[in-house]
Amino acid sequence: MHTDNLLKQIDFIKEIDKLKYIQRKTKLFNSDRHENDAEHSWHLAMMAIILAEHSDKQIDILKVLKMVLIHDIVEIDAGDTFIYDTSKNHVNTEEERIAAKRIFGLLPVEQAKEFIAIWEEFEEGSTDEAKFAKTMDRFEPLLQNVSNNGGTWTEFDVPYEKVYDKKKAIKEGSELIWNYAENLINESVDKGVLKKELTNYKRNE
Repeated sequence: MHTDNLLKQIDFIKEIDKLKYIQRKTKLFNSDRHENDAEHSWHLAMMAIILAEHSDKQIDILKVLKMVLIHDIVEIDAGDTFIYDTSKNHVNTEEERIAAKRIFGLLPVEQAKEFIAIWEEFEEGSTDEAKFAKTMDRFEPLLQNVSNNGGTWTEFDVPYEKVYDKKKAIKEGSELIWNYAENLINESVDKGVLKKELTNYKRNE
């Protein structure tokens, strides 16, 4: 039985190496190179450890780490969906659920159940751990885009309103980190990096 479990776990380990080939739209800090999903997941894990003290609620940091390390594994099959994509909604899709069952299903049964449950908890985003994990997931690319003079915001002409709408989820896990992030967003507007839609200018007059 133990040998059988080991072989399944090694198959899973080999399979998730493919995550290193999944390219994201965001680029590394102060760089022209696109980040891959494995780098993104590692960075979120480090951020979670370092910034855990700023969570608004007491959290199980080990569960948060599991969430951020496995949350994008489904993209091996489903691919990365750009958060500002206008043709495909950046939400949990049936395609991702099928991917979760296939990839995590390579593991021994109990581990597979645990990983699928953790992935689903992250996607649902209702627990304190999931909220903080999502705070990390939204915060990292914001920092990257600011370091790259707008990054994907500028490249894909994403307006302030869409950025603000997507990034406000940061507040669910940490008021302090959200205040910092909100200031960065507003500074990007002041610098002309983020544009406000004309309709909103009229509405605010």
